[in-house]
Amino acid sequence: MGARRRSRRTGDGWRGADPSTPDSFAAFKTACRKLPFILDCHLVAGDFYYFLKIRARDMADFNHLHGDQLIALPGVRQTRTFFVMKEVVDNAPLAF
Repeated sequence: MGARRRSRRTGDGWRGADPSTPDSFAAFKTACRKLPFILDCHLVAGDFYYFLKIRARDMADFNHLHGDQLIALPGVRQTRTFFVMKEVVDNAPLAF
């Protein structure tokens, strides 16, 4: 399950992650780097500390990834899931 090996986009999603302690930040980042279905991981401001873009084959695959791996990441207390229904703009070029 690699970053670009999947052709179906039905299970793309962005996840918000919230490591609960400062000590868990390094462990969280290390664990994310080892999971091939995580396409992007961003430290963000707002309700969560990290925003993950993941890819799953379908809902059954997503349920497996969520239940067995995502919620088991170090420091994760809660998650929110958003599913991509349609890409409107993706990786648009910047003017600078």
